[in-house]
Amino acid sequence: MNGEQQDNSFKYVMMDTGHIYLGAKYSYAELLEEDAVPFKLKTIISRYILPETKAETTLEGQFSHLENGSLLFGILQQLKIKVKVSLLLDKKSRAGRGDRRYKEKILTLKQLSQTAPEQKDADGILITEIMISRLGLMSFHV
Repeated sequence: MNGEQQDNSFKYVMMDTGHIYLGAKYSYAELLEEDAVPFKLKTIISRYILPETKAETTLEGQFSHLENGSLLFGILQQLKIKVKVSLLLDKKSRAGRGDRRYKEKILTLKQLSQTAPEQKDADGILITEIMISRLGLMSFHV
């Protein structure tokens, strides 16, 4: 699989009755161009998020370096965002051999921001998906 195909495998927009799911490889500029992204979310990105960051910033990069207490953190917290991550864990078999495997876990913004970006890299934490609450999006006053 070449790099472009692999990069596109984490670029998707899905919706159900409770959430909007965004692949973490999207940049804010790409989200603004994507037809499947709701208009209100595009408005929030252009009015509130882009003044705080660059359009080329990927969701993965943004959430990896998100600081608790920043204006951007407050905006994203109001949207009731959760983040799906893959954690690299050591698992020991019954025979005593060690094995490293990825396990998916859903974290709140507060849980994610408590870990330093350097520590996330060292622990092998990969951000794969951003989950936006439809209720949070609906109650956000633009």
